[in-house]
Amino acid sequence: MVPLPGCPRAVLAGRLCWGAALNGVLSFVLLAAAIGTDYWYLVRVDLPAGGNRSAWEAEKLSSHSGLWHLCEGRNACVPLIDPFSAESRQAPASLQHLLCMHRAFVVLLPLSLILIVFGWICGIISSLVRSSRLLRITGCYLLLGALLTLSGTSIYISYSRAAFTEAVRMFDQQRFEHVHVAFGWSLALAWLSFGTEGLAGILLLLAAWGIHLRPDGGSVAI
Repeated sequence: MVPLPGCPRAVLAGRLCWGAALNGVLSFVLLAAAIGTDYWYLVRVDLPAGGNRSAWEAEKLSSHSGLWHLCEGRNACVPLIDPFSAESRQAPASLQHLLCMHRAFVVLLPLSLILIVFGWICGIISSLVRSSRLLRITGCYLLLGALLTLSGTSIYISYSRAAFTEAVRMFDQQRFEHVHVAFGWSLALAWLSFGTEGLAGILLLLAAWGIHLRPDGGSVAI
């Protein structure tokens, strides 16, 4: 029996599994760094030029925040209000939708981080036993985790914009003439984590497809 020439699917599937494993590790590192840092939302205040005092006051009024803390100027960071506390449930009705969004992304993003760990372990086991079914399940599992990351970051963006709009409504519009808001690099890390986690899931699905499509009649008798 002489095998027909063709693509070594087992080797290709192994390389795809290695690529998925590397992307899984990278996704975990990126998301953990994003959750643990406080540069998701940046507020910069530009006061009219008036000497060193104006620059110092502008720096003092500027701030950056993450999922858990708010850092103003050079002061130490303070924790944000706990959206699950009894105090948050006593907030005005106009703020309850903001608290609901806050509860959503502080649950979804850490949950996605946990799913990456379990997905990575399942992916390693599936590649070792070379089971196309387990690889497909793990690939879909990682795609679900990527969807949670996408949902969490999208909700955070909506939350930040709604919170700024509510602040402008509650206070005088003139107070925000020199205020500039932007999203920081922590949010960018979360987006990169979403991409690498989704890529890991796709690579595992491709590996499962490669293993499943091994030709039965891959040899001829001479």
